[in-house]
Amino acid sequence: MNRLADSQSPYLLQHASNPVEWWPWEQEAFDEARRRDVPVLLSVGYASCHWCHVMARESFADQDTAAELNAGFVSIKVDREERPDVDAVYMEAVQAATGQGGWPMTVFLTPDAEPFYFGTYFPPRPRGGMPSFRQVLQGVSAAWADRRGEVAEVAARVAADLAGRTLGGAGGGAPGAAEVHAALLELTKEFDAVRGGFGGAPKFPQPMVLEFLLRHHARTGSAGALEMVQATCEAMARGGIYDQLGGGFARYSVDAGWVVPHFEKMLYDNALLARVYAHLWRATGSEQARRVALETADFLVRELRTEEGGFASALDADSDRPDGGGHAEGAYYVWTPDELREVLGAEDAALAGAYYGVPGAPAAATFEEGASVLQLPDTGVPFDAGRIASVRERLTAARAERPRPFRDDKVVTAWNGLTIAALAEIGAYFDRPDLVDAAEAAADLLVRVHMTDGTGGPGTVARLVRTSRGGAAGDNAGVLEDYADVAEGFLTLTAVTGEGTWLHLAGLLLDTVLDRFRGEGGTLYDTADDAEQLIRRPQDPTDNPTPSGWTASAAALLSYAAYTGSERHREAAEQALGIVARLGPRAPRFVGWGLAAAEAALDGPREVAVVGAPDDPGRAELHRTALLSPAPGAVVATGAPSDTGEAPGAGAEAGAVRPGAGPPHDPGAIPLLAGRPLVDGAPAAYVCRHFVCTAPVTGPDELRAQLTPAAPPQG
Repeated sequence: MNRLADSQSPYLLQHASNPVEWWPWEQEAFDEARRRDVPVLLSVGYASCHWCHVMARESFADQDTAAELNAGFVSIKVDREERPDVDAVYMEAVQAATGQGGWPMTVFLTPDAEPFYFGTYFPPRPRGGMPSFRQVLQGVSAAWADRRGEVAEVAARVAADLAGRTLGGAGGGAPGAAEVHAALLELTKEFDAVRGGFGGAPKFPQPMVLEFLLRHHARTGSAGALEMVQATCEAMARGGIYDQLGGGFARYSVDAGWVVPHFEKMLYDNALLARVYAHLWRATGSEQARRVALETADFLVRELRTEEGGFASALDADSDRPDGGGHAEGAYYVWTPDELREVLGAEDAALAGAYYGVPGAPAAATFEEGASVLQLPDTGVPFDAGRIASVRERLTAARAERPRPFRDDKVVTAWNGLTIAALAEIGAYFDRPDLVDAAEAAADLLVRVHMTDGTGGPGTVARLVRTSRGGAAGDNAGVLEDYADVAEGFLTLTAVTGEGTWLHLAGLLLDTVLDRFRGEGGTLYDTADDAEQLIRRPQDPTDNPTPSGWTASAAALLSYAAYTGSERHREAAEQALGIVARLGPRAPRFVGWGLAAAEAALDGPREVAVVGAPDDPGRAELHRTALLSPAPGAVVATGAPSDTGEAPGAGAEAGAVRPGAGPPHDPGAIPLLAGRPLVDGAPAAYVCRHFVCTAPVTGPDELRAQLTPAAPPQG
């Protein structure tokens, strides 16, 4: 029987009606394979994966294929977003064996969970040099029956190889200026100066790399770093990867010019990219960056927010065609000239075609079957803003009547942490308190549903679950990225709201990172030391579509140390960044978040304490000035002035040592604010860096000057 009907995962529920007798990932499935003496089929995917749907329709819904699977295998279906640890371990095996990876992932295992045959998508009939899926099943069955010793030898060798891949000590400390500059030079070589971005097709946005480049520009004045960000962000904002009607970004572009996207829209991409565009606006004042940041934030709230206040994982790439012609990738987003005319009339359809880059000739269409993806080509031709606004409004209304893509409504802890950080900052930058409210509501959901034992007194250990759905927590334990990204979100809320509770909760999560995820020499693992034991304990310091848990932890530890003065957290951050010193100069595209954290460490990070009465406009102005500083990784605290302690007055000399601080004992306290009185009765800002403070200031211009890195410009 199929055992997926009670699953929380929308992806597993999509397979609950398959004739395949699916099992979820559980020990009982392997026990059953051992009892029957058959191999295990492990199929891993996710709900918005186009090729996962294709293989499901072609093979898993096919009665004959299902009969063959049921007779000769125990079949296990895994949602990679629920179990990133399982996905990571077996994807590493797939990549080692085949030189590539992707989803759906198809792996055959022994009953001891050791892999021996690997692949991704298999077609229903032989095609393009690939065997059919049924041919693969027959080959695996024959090997299992006739060459069991060979299968066991391969499985044992692969498992031993995976188990032996544990990284040694991070060592060496955080990257210095030389390593960071070498990473910049390597990125310059890989930069596409014509179309923006890095590498060729398929082309991914790589927001972590863009964050590093923005921070490097802020610290050093490097014009080249900023130019790479500007060119990439403009190209993406004009391309088909960006939804020109509804806002938000697709997963990646199938071409090198950002024209045709892989249409699924992921929460994490949009959270990370919204923040990049907000930071680009902060650095340059770009109106385009401001527009894209706000449109993407609005997309997140409008399309992905759940009833409980969290954020859903993704929108599918596929949907039903508007004409009823079946299910197709991109059907919700693409337009033919005839569809434009039907909605807009001939004259405005011609205008829309010119503005959005929709060719009139079907043969010139940018997508399939005469349809095109909407873009904003830079034609140099002026357009009437009022008419364009009307066209966009009508197209948006017409599109809303189309069958919508499926929404995977599970709430993933890490991705919600990233979203909290993005919405809190964008709301603060652009005077959108509704976005800050949305960030706080999502944070509240994580505390109430995803976080256990995290709100008690001293000694409390905070643990996270990986997902929830409909307000009910899932069964899977949180992984390292969940702790790191939620801590990042809570630290951002600390900066924006001035509420110390978020700092306290971030500290609890980071203490769990240090106590449960850390190995010898400062290395970090993706799973806790008491998590389910797989054939390998997963460990990866490199970014994927999201920041690696390793470097995200380093960044959050660094910020927490700046808020609290905790040497333990600072030392752990610097140790964790040791791997970035080794990888950054050689493979900077894969450690962008770690390089961004390294920029913060090189600059301090700067610590800004703003004090004053809550309703004093002077305090609000200083607080906003601090938040808008591009100083890499600067931490900001705002609150009431301290009644105790002394600090230099407005006329005092700079260079005072920062008052000692440690992790907060009062859950509402922010140690960075300790000993910060008003200056001559006025709200004041205190800036510290590397344990030394400058004289407090009372005006935004003086504060802005203190927060501007003084390094000379570089190329």
